[in-house]
Amino acid sequence: MSLSVRSVPTSPFEGQKPGTSGLRKRVKVFKQENYTENFIQAIFTAMPAPGPQNATMVVGGDGRYYMKDVVQKIVRIGAANGIKRFIIGQDGILSTPAASAIIRKNNADGGIILTASHNPGGPQNDFGIKYNTRNGGPAPESVTDAIYEATRTISEYQEAELDGQVDLGTVGVQQFGQVTVDIVDSASDYVDLIKEIFDFELIRKFRQETPEFSLLFDALNGVTGPYGRRIFVDELGFPESCLDQCTPLEDFGGGHPDPNLTYADKLVERVNREKVMLGAASDGDGDRNMVLSHDWFVTPSDSVAVIAHYAECIPYFKRTGVHGLARSMPTSCAIDRVAAAKGLEVFEVPTGWKFFGNLMDAGRLSICGEESFGTGSDHIREKDGIWAIVAWLNIIAHVNQTKPGATVRSIMLDFFATYGRNYFTRYDYEEVDSAGATQMMEHLRTLKPGVCNNEYTIVNIDDFEYTDPIDKSVTKNQGVRIVFEDTSRIIFRLSGTGSQGATVRIYIERYDDQSVDMDAQDALKPLVDIARKLSMLEKFTGRTEPTVIT
Repeated sequence: MSLSVRSVPTSPFEGQKPGTSGLRKRVKVFKQENYTENFIQAIFTAMPAPGPQNATMVVGGDGRYYMKDVVQKIVRIGAANGIKRFIIGQDGILSTPAASAIIRKNNADGGIILTASHNPGGPQNDFGIKYNTRNGGPAPESVTDAIYEATRTISEYQEAELDGQVDLGTVGVQQFGQVTVDIVDSASDYVDLIKEIFDFELIRKFRQETPEFSLLFDALNGVTGPYGRRIFVDELGFPESCLDQCTPLEDFGGGHPDPNLTYADKLVERVNREKVMLGAASDGDGDRNMVLSHDWFVTPSDSVAVIAHYAECIPYFKRTGVHGLARSMPTSCAIDRVAAAKGLEVFEVPTGWKFFGNLMDAGRLSICGEESFGTGSDHIREKDGIWAIVAWLNIIAHVNQTKPGATVRSIMLDFFATYGRNYFTRYDYEEVDSAGATQMMEHLRTLKPGVCNNEYTIVNIDDFEYTDPIDKSVTKNQGVRIVFEDTSRIIFRLSGTGSQGATVRIYIERYDDQSVDMDAQDALKPLVDIARKLSMLEKFTGRTEPTVIT
């Protein structure tokens, strides 16, 4: 029995251009009549060949407000456009990494992920819609450009008339005419994948033999709470008390689900007070992570480099080998030093996980990361917060076999003794005036090399441009890089992950192979002062202090 389909007249909305991680706006914007429907229709209109006809689509999100309503809209509009099978997480819940895993396991034609990632949720905050292609990764620019073009020319959307709503709460198969809806357990496939990657037996043995080792995982009331419980408690045997804020909430408990030292302050306070040996957090949709202990904060740049250094202790890489390493351009060069030591290719790409996908699909990249708390590998085509945390558990257990009592701090100091230290910090200025931020970037592009002071001399200034080595596509204007004679770097970028205004990000890095145990802010203060002076930040933005320091 075929479904009845109706065409609904509509008009384009300005500004439905997907950023690096889909379309993100305030909930009130998405709730405008036809706004969400237009964008969903544009996704199906722009789907790469062979398009939506008879396709399989994975759907899920981070549990934020308005998600369940939009899942229903996706099924009705998708069915009208020819989708024959939907795979949806129970209650609509799928972490972004889990969605990528399910797309790949089922050879699905793509997925729609409902998330604004680390941005706040609730009726007054943010919502987002992101399209992933059949490799499980974020849509490349050619596809997001086609989606945007479809939003600019849309005059109607198609909608199937279903016999009732999809029951999102019950695992099993539902049939609507010729359209099949599979409601699946949100965590099972992902947990099975993680168990194949890491040495769970080794981690369990370490936990049993080292009862004083403590873990604290904070899901920030985002999507990864159920995943954390299944992995850390059910599979690895840590006590239930190792979990905090692990119930997904539509407004993330009123918090900001961003795993950094500012917004995960509850975790930081508990880790310090309780002398926790491994503290970890993940963000709203589960693709970011933070790792720390009571006496060390692991920067994301260092984290991915350490994982790359110890890759041989992870069963997945024992089986597959490590084919190459990569980082986003603003991320520190620590992983470059690991690549050089191990004779591996290393790639520097623009910010945005989609830029790693081509390299992975071509078999040239295994481990990669971004300074924005994103870490992952070629097991899926998204960054993966839980993956990074379990990787650290695997590494700690491995190192303790030969160095009993090894801690996060001692592992980091051993790493620096081998490679030296890339001191790194990031200053974020959120929701600044877009015009002022743009003027500041234009000013930076006029700067020339030369002496800054007695300590620092600029040898190169450019606006980062990337040519993809696989498909030869070119991505321009990805951030102003200022490189100094001693290899120190200052980078300025405008971020595309916020829902309004502009976020100015300043990245500062200095290498030192002698003094490796300094406070990063002390080590980098001269460069911080240079960055503020060169950019004339206060003049252009009116800001004197950052919103977040990482």
